[in-house]
Amino acid sequence: MDPDDFPAPRDGFVITHFLVVSDQDRSREFYRTLLGGQVLMDRDPVIMKVANTWLILNVGGGPTDDKPTVTLTTPSDPNRTSAFLNIRVSDIATVYREWSAMGAEFLTEPKDHGREIRAYVRDPDGHLIEVGEARR
Repeated sequence: MDPDDFPAPRDGFVITHFLVVSDQDRSREFYRTLLGGQVLMDRDPVIMKVANTWLILNVGGGPTDDKPTVTLTTPSDPNRTSAFLNIRVSDIATVYREWSAMGAEFLTEPKDHGREIRAYVRDPDGHLIEVGEARR
């Protein structure tokens, strides 16, 4: 990947998703293989472009001087979450088939909810990813 593409804007800002992972190599390969992520930095932290957004994947750790009361950790209970990645696709049936063939484990098959069809998958550390197809 071109280092000039690094998410450091000259004006305004870029939103980048930071995920705490237990194994940078495993998570990097998950997002590279399943979502076609382009790797800018291999590790410490992993920085990658995934479609039209950026992901930073790094191990957790204790407080630092700029976040003195915060500890970063992977999800302690994958069945409880306050945030998740949301991916919109044009054809969820095809994505479900292809990603399942690559080893992605969806919680259920895609479910029709009227305005959208959606299904959820987890990354290797249990981070939830919603995959949805909007109905027009």
